[in-house]
Amino acid sequence: MLSPISQTRIMGVLQRIALCYGIVALMVYYLGNKRTMILGVFFLFAYWLLLWLFGVSGHEFSKTGNAGLRLDTWLFGVDHLYKGEGFPFDPEGVLSTLPALFNVIGGYAVGRFLQQKGKSYEGLAKLLLVGFSLLFIAYCWNSFLPINKKLWTSSYAVLTVGLDCLIISVIIYLMDFLGKSKGSHFFLVFGRNPLFIYILAELGVVVLWLVPIGEEPLYSWLYMHIFSHAGSYLGSLLFAIWWMLTCWIVGYWLDRMKIYIKL
Repeated sequence: MLSPISQTRIMGVLQRIALCYGIVALMVYYLGNKRTMILGVFFLFAYWLLLWLFGVSGHEFSKTGNAGLRLDTWLFGVDHLYKGEGFPFDPEGVLSTLPALFNVIGGYAVGRFLQQKGKSYEGLAKLLLVGFSLLFIAYCWNSFLPINKKLWTSSYAVLTVGLDCLIISVIIYLMDFLGKSKGSHFFLVFGRNPLFIYILAELGVVVLWLVPIGEEPLYSWLYMHIFSHAGSYLGSLLFAIWWMLTCWIVGYWLDRMKIYIKL
């Protein structure tokens, strides 16, 4: 059943994307690139400090004692938080938006750099150097601020930007420098309608839960009667791959029809 508005989650992935892109766009427009980068680093340290100051003593970096949960509970109430963790806690809460801004700022900076120097070996070397440097910083920081996706800690934000720099460097080298583009169309399908496919995946799961097969939802029925025969872990993996490919087929059809949905 669908939840009433009194039980509806306020924050979420798309809300996080909208907030971060909106805020960073305003920062770049009004403050310029340099000040935006400085503020991005400031947000990382500010979030670290807020976790220390306002988290439950001894549990500042836990899901149950962090400052972000305390703020979301005060601001929205537990009925409007995500409950997929087994208790009210939102991984995309208000406070953790601060370090997530660094991810968007990092993506913007890398995009500008690639536009200017992405087609040269010098540019590629610099991007690799930045990537390895960010990984080094993240792992050193991990000793003081754990790399934690659920809390989107500052060290995690630095780690993910570093990984992105390395991954995009490899892709550029293979595709632009070596000309090896075989198999890339599979990923291009996702990239041409990314948000639509994401929403399709989310809403599709809701529909699977709402459609009954006997006394159980279609979602549970598919797993229990088909995928669970492969075992708990492998079955879950196959279920996820099946659903991903199902969404990919829709994206592939849209691409073949030259339909590109901009959100």
